[in-house]
Amino acid sequence: MSNKETIQLVECPRDAIQGIKHFIYTDKKITYINQLIDSNLFYCIDFGSLVSPNAVPQMADTIQVLEGIAKRNDTKLLAIIANERGAEIAKPLDKIDFLGYPFSISETFQQRNANSTVEQSFQRVEQIKNIMASGKKELVVYISMAFGNPYNDLWNKDLVLKWIEKLSSLGISRFSIADTTSEASPDNIKMLFTLIKHTFPELQFSIHLHSRAEESLLKIEAAYEAGCRIFEGTIMGYGGCPFAQDDLVGNIPMEILLRRFKNPNEDKIQALLAKFQELIVTET
Repeated sequence: MSNKETIQLVECPRDAIQGIKHFIYTDKKITYINQLIDSNLFYCIDFGSLVSPNAVPQMADTIQVLEGIAKRNDTKLLAIIANERGAEIAKPLDKIDFLGYPFSISETFQQRNANSTVEQSFQRVEQIKNIMASGKKELVVYISMAFGNPYNDLWNKDLVLKWIEKLSSLGISRFSIADTTSEASPDNIKMLFTLIKHTFPELQFSIHLHSRAEESLLKIEAAYEAGCRIFEGTIMGYGGCPFAQDDLVGNIPMEILLRRFKNPNEDKIQALLAKFQELIVTET
């Protein structure tokens, strides 16, 4: 890897935390996220979601968490929204830099995740973009189930390109290519990401992979070789969408991404691992 290249890492504690069954106290979430920010290792922190507490109880305190977050460096903050209401709530929250909207190209998953069809979701993105028009926040659209789905819904590479093209026509320039249920092989990752980058060179793409730990590095390398320079993951690979399927496959472990691209002092990585286990994993 050239020293001149910039690799951006997006740590996703929201993705890790939302799948943990015991409720994690707000002060613990704040302490953990502030430590992630203070490490200065991450371009962005996906810290919470502005969705119904009935849908994701673990995220019910996202606004309170945000109030306790100290932005002491250039690390950005991203919150997930599922509809126009989420965009309205987020609009006055100045600490948030990005809003993330999960846009599944699988009809089954879009219904599970956002209670809408794919076409209705497209119309929702248009309304969200209108709500955000007068503010400084940017919208990141997650192309969920980008590598296939376990529901036997239609999938092919042209479908992926079609929806990226339609969404970009609304003025969306940031996309996360998401393998929500670990459908992708390294070869498929390299093929699809290469195609996307070549077809839409003016747009910015990150990759959000779910994978078994032993396959993670192969998938990371495949995406890197395809031109990906923004990677998302979670400490220890925790997390997964609770609406995807019962047997969830975790995220790419952030410690693998850190060692591959940032090469920080190992003590710094171990401190993050220890704090995650202390504050997030351990039930007290």
